[in-house]
Amino acid sequence: MIRADFGVFYMSFDTLGLSAELIQAVTEQGYSTPTPIQRDAIPVILEGRDIMGGAQTGTGKTAGFTLPMLHLLSKQTPGKGPRPVRALILTPTRELAAQVGESIETYGKHLPLKSAVIFGGVKINPQIAKLRHGVDILVATPGRLLDHANQKTVDLSKVDMLVLDEADRMLDMGFIHDVRKILARLPKKRQNLLFSATFSNDIKKLADNLLNAPVMIEVARRNTASEQVEQVTHPVDRERKQELLSHLINSQNWQQVLVFTRTKHGANRLAQKLEKDGISAAAIHGNKSQAARTRALSSFKDGSVRILVATDIAARGLDIDQLPHVVNFELPNVPEDYVHRIGRTGRAGHEGEAMSLVCIDEHKLLRDIERLLKRELPKVVVPGYEPNPSIKPEPIRKAFSPRGGNRHSPGNAENAARHKRPHSSTSHNKSNSYGKQTKQRGSAQSLRGRAK
Repeated sequence: MIRADFGVFYMSFDTLGLSAELIQAVTEQGYSTPTPIQRDAIPVILEGRDIMGGAQTGTGKTAGFTLPMLHLLSKQTPGKGPRPVRALILTPTRELAAQVGESIETYGKHLPLKSAVIFGGVKINPQIAKLRHGVDILVATPGRLLDHANQKTVDLSKVDMLVLDEADRMLDMGFIHDVRKILARLPKKRQNLLFSATFSNDIKKLADNLLNAPVMIEVARRNTASEQVEQVTHPVDRERKQELLSHLINSQNWQQVLVFTRTKHGANRLAQKLEKDGISAAAIHGNKSQAARTRALSSFKDGSVRILVATDIAARGLDIDQLPHVVNFELPNVPEDYVHRIGRTGRAGHEGEAMSLVCIDEHKLLRDIERLLKRELPKVVVPGYEPNPSIKPEPIRKAFSPRGGNRHSPGNAENAARHKRPHSSTSHNKSNSYGKQTKQRGSAQSLRGRAK
């Protein structure tokens, strides 16, 4: 593996070798200087090399691969007939797929290229119609793409560029088997770009099998939080977390806060309690319909909702411009997810704050996070919310651990739609979500609805 070290030679987009149409689109967005990942990745991709990219979230990674992709595709003249899919971008979640699709539309606005975004949780027939007319670039979640491929509504035999975006989350969510099935349908000769915020042994194994003499591009140490994010922990009793959160929001007049919970039901409960406190809030998670998730995110971005409560999977790929505050209402079970969570703020050079409400049950989780970060996080007790030393720790219930590629996980709603299984009385919301997917499956014949 070759490591890229371009220093600061490329100081503007004009010097990266991109077409005039792309430079115009970038300029219209107000950008003139590439970020480090863009500076290092774009020239290598333009050379046709495979890359393994590691960058913190919010570093401009998406433009780092969409810009050179658009440049290369625009230089190739498609033959007669419907356009074949020449570039495929796989993402783990709907939100990230939509974000990447928006980036392609934004930067490719002056080019004669067509793109499409396909994911589950929405009607499939419009996707079929768009694919039938031909697209150059396809952004997709693995499950829905496999449905199209199995039903022969998409042809992947002409793909000459593949991007695996947020590959670590793809594996976490159990998509490795779907990814392998998709890879088997692609031409052997193609350019491969793999991006991952973390590099586990599973990611390295995937890269070894996928990439050909890749260039390693890493603009920050692995599994580290952005230096633009100020981090602090607030010790508090488990039963007073919501009270403390409302106090912090009101006393400091926070207007836009992304709050993380471990579970979908926990996200719903917290959003409802915040609303009772007079704080506008919405929840976003895998059991929500795509329309509901889109509405919640739109309301959060335009300021009509102050608090967005999210689970890890739903929030992956959220790109909220200059988000000032992230709160870990509950610490994640996986330390790397802490880095992903707080990476929603402090993006593109802006400063941000990340606060964690830590009860006695979570002391081990906090130690694991600090071990990963190689630093101790500041602890600030908020007056009036001092922890009660007589309270004993209780075990944290782990309904599911995504590591290891469990395809039948509650957190993986896309695969849950594929594999029929009984629902217990405690899974009412999950059953409703599955029922909606069943209706979609009936209207689209044997094409099954996807929730991710």
